[in-house]
Amino acid sequence: MSKSPRIAVVGAGLGGAATASLLLKEGFNVRVYEQAPSFSRIGAGIHVGPNVMKILRRIGIEDALNEQGSHPDYWYSRHWETGDILAQIPLGDYAVKNYGASYLTVHRGDFHALLIEALPESVMAYGKSLARVDDRGDVVVMHFEDGTSEEADIVIGADGVNSRIREELLGPELPKYAGYLAHRAVFPTPQVKAGMLPFDACVKWWSDDRHMMTYFVTSKQDELYYVTGVPVEKWDLNDRWLPSSKEEMRETFQGWHPTVQALIDNTVEVTKWSLLERDPLPLWSRGRLVLLGDACHPMKPHMAQGAAMAIEDGAMLARCLKQVGAENHELAFALYEANRAERAGKVQKISHDNTWLRTNEDPSWCFGYDVFTAPLKDPKVKTAA
Repeated sequence: MSKSPRIAVVGAGLGGAATASLLLKEGFNVRVYEQAPSFSRIGAGIHVGPNVMKILRRIGIEDALNEQGSHPDYWYSRHWETGDILAQIPLGDYAVKNYGASYLTVHRGDFHALLIEALPESVMAYGKSLARVDDRGDVVVMHFEDGTSEEADIVIGADGVNSRIREELLGPELPKYAGYLAHRAVFPTPQVKAGMLPFDACVKWWSDDRHMMTYFVTSKQDELYYVTGVPVEKWDLNDRWLPSSKEEMRETFQGWHPTVQALIDNTVEVTKWSLLERDPLPLWSRGRLVLLGDACHPMKPHMAQGAAMAIEDGAMLARCLKQVGAENHELAFALYEANRAERAGKVQKISHDNTWLRTNEDPSWCFGYDVFTAPLKDPKVKTAA
């Protein structure tokens, strides 16, 4: 029996951890290299749609996540000042029946913990910050900041918007500042008082130039999260995030509905993050190196599908490696890109335009997608993203 090719996943975020699990399920020899010294519960809220839940079913954590998360019956879009409903997209039981799995919102750290716990400890290597990578044709050598090096036959770059693997493939290039900041906060659910609306389990408040998305992050609905999109012309890319304040939030959302004001008044701690993008890449792989998630197609969070696209990438990559064999990695990578570029590009564009579910529309093309059963496109027929 021939030795199984060694597959290295660089980055143990949501996309990297999911990819490693899916590859292990297919019997591949996998090792994960993460720059953080250990796992920690970081991040804030996240949407997990049916398109992702079907992948988590394969990994084995769907039931646990369903127990942890909040299950909104609808995605509401509301007018910033009046609170009038602009759109009401059915989720809840409708999502299970029509899309094949549930739609939930949850704390990103709790979701991430389930993904990490699904991985054997033996495949995880923490404290491994990649300094450079050397594809020698027959093997890849990864050099880490701690002075160590490791070899692999395939290296998957799941290392985020400032990916070292992307840099190796395409040269150093800073991501583009998208012209927007996102304020983020998690805090105990406030009391509903006179003049307020009850807190929707999932709602996006819209004005002409900015928005606030808010939802519960626990099954008990005792914690709320909000994330904003606010135009700010210039930003120093050296500052990925900075502290914000209630005062800044009040100024930014002056005149908004009393329900929004209550969210701001009850904020415990709030930060502001620069939103970064890249134009669609001319290639997703070369030789023994391949990209996924934010390393490949970073996007604004305005569609709540950024992590979903990374996890879908990992599932499709595992499917393609299984289909043609890891020994035929270049064919697998071509098949993977052919079956991901168009969909990821579409989500990237809609996220950029910030139009998702602002009006009543059919989201089945997104939520109903099943990465395991979607017909595979021939890599020779490549559609531009």
